[in-house]
Amino acid sequence: MTKLVHVCALLMFVFCAFCQGKTDLTKDETKSETKDTSTSRVPTRMVRNVKQARNGDILIASFNAVYRYDGKSFTNLTSNIPSPSFWDVLEDRKGNLWFGTLNSGVYYYNGKSFQHFTTEEGLASNFVGFIHEDKTGMIWFATGGGLTRYDGNSFRNFTTKDGLPTNDITTIMEDKTGKLWIGTRGDACFYDGEKFTVFRNKDGKTFYNVWSIIEDRKGIIWFGGSIIKNRKRIAPKGPILTVETGLWRYDGSTYTKVSQRGASAIMEDKKGNIWTTGEVKLNGDWALSRYDQKSLYTEKPAVTEIMSIKKGMLCRMLEANDGSIWFGSLNGVYRYDGKTITDFKSKERHQ
Repeated sequence: MTKLVHVCALLMFVFCAFCQGKTDLTKDETKSETKDTSTSRVPTRMVRNVKQARNGDILIASFNAVYRYDGKSFTNLTSNIPSPSFWDVLEDRKGNLWFGTLNSGVYYYNGKSFQHFTTEEGLASNFVGFIHEDKTGMIWFATGGGLTRYDGNSFRNFTTKDGLPTNDITTIMEDKTGKLWIGTRGDACFYDGEKFTVFRNKDGKTFYNVWSIIEDRKGIIWFGGSIIKNRKRIAPKGPILTVETGLWRYDGSTYTKVSQRGASAIMEDKKGNIWTTGEVKLNGDWALSRYDQKSLYTEKPAVTEIMSIKKGMLCRMLEANDGSIWFGSLNGVYRYDGKTITDFKSKERHQ
């Protein structure tokens, strides 16, 4: 997908020109159902992320609360927190929970009580969109003001002054070597423990607006993002950028574009298939898509569109222990069991 982006000081307007793809697209014939739960307190607003707790429960970061789903009912874990919009949830290796929010910093929950961290305690920004625990137990926060690391006692912030290409961080992924791959609203980069390095393709072009990065079982890096193909300066509103968006992979030496389909979130399942959510049409359609592991490295990888929505948004995904795929949306959370897509909404909402 090729886009023309007009950048000004405060706003970015995106104009798209859809290009022909290189993927073999098939539609998946699935059924849909509405799930009635034992409580009406279910996610009905945007769900940005879904994780699985160590005991198998599903953790859901929603704009109205963080929920725990035990297979039968939803429990609101944050009913005593005054209405922040939650963007992420993480269970650390000690079993403690961390909740990232849109404008209220981070909440820490040890099972008994909450602790609240904001810029006053040391966060780079009160917008925390993603949380990662590294191999050493450090907690990293992707914030709107830089990258923040917490060692259990204090916070350390990394910003453009430390070499970050921009302070607006979207995602963090740690590869098998311990290197951190960092997506931003600007150029994406990685951190080796000493310095930040922007990654570039063979033409020296950078990748920007990267929202999701994963490493698959083979050590291949996958990410969704854009390359700036052209830049024209038009005063006084700023430059117009021609960008190429899609799903990319990196094998350690070469960056390859896999598909023009948007990939705002990426996941590998137990079978080695790659799943994405992202914008797939100019009219604002988004889709949950699955790339068959048998053809991932061919010129035309086979992709199956599991679910599509018009003028909406689908967010991050989880493969649960039972193999089902959970994913967030503007209006709650869904589960796909291979045959049926379940929309978790109570009957009260439809009355």
